[in-house]
Amino acid sequence: MVDTNAQFDRALKLCRDLFVKKMHDYGAAWRIMRATSITDQIFIKANRIRSLEIKKESKVGEGILPEFIGIVNYGIIGLIQLLKGHSETEDMIPEDAIKLYDCLVEETKTLMIAKNHDYDEAWRSMRVCSYTDLILMKILRTKQIEDNNGETLVSEGIDANYKDMINYSIFAIIKLTENK
Repeated sequence: MVDTNAQFDRALKLCRDLFVKKMHDYGAAWRIMRATSITDQIFIKANRIRSLEIKKESKVGEGILPEFIGIVNYGIIGLIQLLKGHSETEDMIPEDAIKLYDCLVEETKTLMIAKNHDYDEAWRSMRVCSYTDLILMKILRTKQIEDNNGETLVSEGIDANYKDMINYSIFAIIKLTENK
């Protein structure tokens, strides 16, 4: 029996390790980004994945795995920005950013566990390209919510969409790294 929690943790370790290294290299320069800019950054990554899936060729030499890792990390950054608001300066030390990262990942994993139970691990039968399309749809929804100043009538908020994008990306990372 495959252990989804362990697979999630292994995939997340790739993302977290890169986040920690980038915190060392760049610090929390991302703190100046508004949530809308983070959504656009995630869009760029998801759009590149879709482009590579369709064209079957990368002229830059990087595949889709690093882009899914980037979506996870920008999704967590987006959640941090929703929680803290953007800043005019790099106002967060790496240790604090990593603590927030870990806390928000746990919330996101808890959501995945609950949905995974209800959907009976349907993600395992999906194609990676479907995760890409679902992420792009979530981005469009998020942009609409942002354009409505965060107000919704019956829908989940921006944070729920970021968490779904993170979880779809984790599923893609699992499939790309463990199912070969």
